[in-house]
Amino acid sequence: MHVHERLSRLRLMAPPIGQCAVAAALAWLVAKDLLGHSRPFFAPIAVVVCIGVGLGVRLRRVVELVVGVSLGVGVGDLLVSWIGSGAWQIALVVALAMAVAVLLDSGSLIVLQAGSSAVLVATLLPPSGTGGIDRMVDALVGGLMGLAAVALLPASPSALAHRHAAGMFDALADALRGIAEAIEKSESSLAAEALDAARGSQTNVEEFKQALETSREIATISPLHRHRRARLEGYEKAAVPLDHALRNTRVLARRAIVALDGSSALPPWLPGTLRALADATLLLRDELAEGRTPEKAHEAIMAVASRQGAERWGFSADVMIAQVRSIIVDLLQATGADREEAVVALPPLDAFTEKDFSEGT
Repeated sequence: MHVHERLSRLRLMAPPIGQCAVAAALAWLVAKDLLGHSRPFFAPIAVVVCIGVGLGVRLRRVVELVVGVSLGVGVGDLLVSWIGSGAWQIALVVALAMAVAVLLDSGSLIVLQAGSSAVLVATLLPPSGTGGIDRMVDALVGGLMGLAAVALLPASPSALAHRHAAGMFDALADALRGIAEAIEKSESSLAAEALDAARGSQTNVEEFKQALETSREIATISPLHRHRRARLEGYEKAAVPLDHALRNTRVLARRAIVALDGSSALPPWLPGTLRALADATLLLRDELAEGRTPEKAHEAIMAVASRQGAERWGFSADVMIAQVRSIIVDLLQATGADREEAVVALPPLDAFTEKDFSEGT
């Protein structure tokens, strides 16, 4: 990873890092000074687990965190007070706490938190008086402070979705242009490079899905950003079709390698079509980022769709044409069109081609 990529990632993660820092300090102060807990260890830890520096569902994290800590502390306090501390006691306490957590819920955070809390109780924080209840309260305080930080110190949900969506849009556009260049130069190695780059885009897809989930959560929790929920609708409509478009582009790149290695005849209009789709992809990116209905992107993709012919060029070319049609359908759906409308926009193929190659759509 280059320096500018690391700096870009740091800028992306800066809001949750700031939220963690502020909320952890406040959680410690609340648990120690307001509630009078002498060592409120679990309060700032709960904040970090709740907010994290990744993207996920924080409301569920809070529930799993509090339940996990409660189980670990409860089982640990109960057993350690009877059997004392030691190697075999730690093994027993951890096993029982994690087993109970698995029986109660399949969430990994509950199980891990139950086990780690039991370890802390059995080693560093032996039970004493109301310590177990205090630790449960500390976990709850930290979780609530984490949610408060998300609500009152939030990143913009639409900006968060845009930053992660941009990686998908750019990867798709780059892959389409790379395939176009490979066809123009008749170089299968360029198609292979485009395929490798497109394969790496699955990380962008998963990050975008997580970012979209987090953006919805922020818009729900934060009173400062509830009015921006409508701006997320465009990304929600585009998420699955864009994923499909990237998958179909990978299939297109693989077939381009085969076609170019075999010197198959390819339609002369194909590179121009791919570049037009790449331009439309970036136009869709920009319109969604600006919170506008992607009408221009829709028109651009419809123009490409209307130019598709039904002539036969041979097996490899026909497979590639079918994949291009699939990508057109995916992109039209990403603009908000339903599948039937998107399919109708394409000129019909002859029966043989439709039967053999429509699976990609």
